[in-house]
Amino acid sequence: MTDLLSADGASLAQPLQPLAAVLTGADNPYRVLQWLGRSPAAHLLGRLALDPEALNHKSLDTLPQRAATAYVRGLLVTAGILPPRDENLALLTNWVARTVAELPARHAHLIRPFAEWHIIRDARRRSARGRYTYAAHKGDCGNVLAAIDFLNWLDSQYLSLRRLQQPHLDTWATDRPTLRSRSIPFLRWSTARRLCPPGLSIEHPASQLPGHFQAEDEARNELLRCLNDTALPLDVRVAAALIRLYALPLTRIVELTEDHISRDQEHTYLAVNQHPFVLPPKLARLIDDQLQHGPRHSNTARRRYLLPGHSPGRPRNPLGLADTLRHHGLPARAARNTAMMDALVDLPPMVITDLLGIHPKTAERWATLAGGNWSDYLAVRRAAPQG
Repeated sequence: MTDLLSADGASLAQPLQPLAAVLTGADNPYRVLQWLGRSPAAHLLGRLALDPEALNHKSLDTLPQRAATAYVRGLLVTAGILPPRDENLALLTNWVARTVAELPARHAHLIRPFAEWHIIRDARRRSARGRYTYAAHKGDCGNVLAAIDFLNWLDSQYLSLRRLQQPHLDTWATDRPTLRSRSIPFLRWSTARRLCPPGLSIEHPASQLPGHFQAEDEARNELLRCLNDTALPLDVRVAAALIRLYALPLTRIVELTEDHISRDQEHTYLAVNQHPFVLPPKLARLIDDQLQHGPRHSNTARRRYLLPGHSPGRPRNPLGLADTLRHHGLPARAARNTAMMDALVDLPPMVITDLLGIHPKTAERWATLAGGNWSDYLAVRRAAPQG
């Protein structure tokens, strides 16, 4: 480690000593030796260590954003050399800067303020509340890309925002169904700033009700596999059980940390959307084991994720986790749909909205699918005395 992190191979600079302590603190030194010899992240770290003063987020942001870069950044944050930051927000801001820089000037002068003052500003608000997920970052990038595609389409039609009319928008929405919803934020932003004629609109496509469900026996058997099958990887058992018991989406599961787990003398609790759920004893033990035996770097990270990712201080990628669950015969979508329907049998949709943090309109659609009617519940709430 001294050979890697020092210029003379004899002594470590003071700022790098916490990093060396993190890297040499593993139970199995042979894995660290393999990492030193083979990992692109180790080679990158060795180059960066030649100039410790340049070890900062800004310098790392100028490098190609590969897996090695993310891993090194996570190590430096874990060691306390770099301050922690919201990496999902940083991914968005850096991506916007690179993307806008490649646009022609006539498009950049529209996309830059839209992205910076609308998309990124809203992302900062969500980040301040601790709710800016990787999925949210991907969605925001998709909104910016849709705006760029829309401007390119206007050019191909020899149109401008000033000359835009409703028939043009209808044609756009029909020809590009996958971008239809994504282009709405840019149109609203442009209309509010009088960059295009008033009264233009793109209707949201009709919401599709979920169509993938499991039979009752299948759902029960899969949950039993999660709780009892020791041949399954521990992280797979934990994630799949949380989906089947609490209808949690993978984007929320990967953001769970040890701070969401609490205990008293009788029970273990999982806090979701600030509401604690009592965990079944078997699942509580699985979660304890996962936190104890997770990846090496997760044990030294300041923010310990329940499902840590490859890079220190970062959670699992939900898309990769979905693939892993599918590989082990525990797909997420149908199981979550089934768990949501089961929850609606016992709880009104308004309660589901509050507990799981889903949008009320989403809960209403689920209630329609389940055949429930929550007007009686709302009437009871209005009639109840306010405490």
